[in-house]
Amino acid sequence: MQSKIVIGMLLVILAVMNFSIFSKEQHLKQGDTVYLKLAPVDPRSLMQGDYMALRFDAADQLYDALQSSNDDIEKGTHDGQIVVHLDENKVGDFRGIYHGQPLQENELRLNYRVRNDNIKFATNAFFFEEGTAALYEQARYGEFKVNKKGELLLNAMFTEQLTEITAE
Repeated sequence: MQSKIVIGMLLVILAVMNFSIFSKEQHLKQGDTVYLKLAPVDPRSLMQGDYMALRFDAADQLYDALQSSNDDIEKGTHDGQIVVHLDENKVGDFRGIYHGQPLQENELRLNYRVRNDNIKFATNAFFFEEGTAALYEQARYGEFKVNKKGELLLNAMFTEQLTEITAE
């Protein structure tokens, strides 16, 4: 009897994991593309092992907007959304905090999280293949896929000319 329960639980866990993987794959395939400009980070933390620390211009602009807002939100820890305008290259330009207002053409909502006064869009790190750190030193944009809910998945890193950085 116990073995049937264990096997049943394992099947449920596998089903949940596969559904999660399938959902992320669909998000990457069907999500809208937005490029967010990287902000400078401490050079000592830019390349750490097989990943690079990330910070985005939009996070800096959001931080300034949160500091000057009169919102009754806890600035240390909360979740929210911003509005970005996409230019002709799909580079997102911070427009403001989303408060339910209708979006204009070429605007998207992006989810963010504030934890310990640090703003994150999906992730604050990009992992790459061992030995390819030098390639990613030229990264200036992170490419995200955004779904209708504003959820972001970091897909790739790009140069100033919006050329994808790949290790081949």
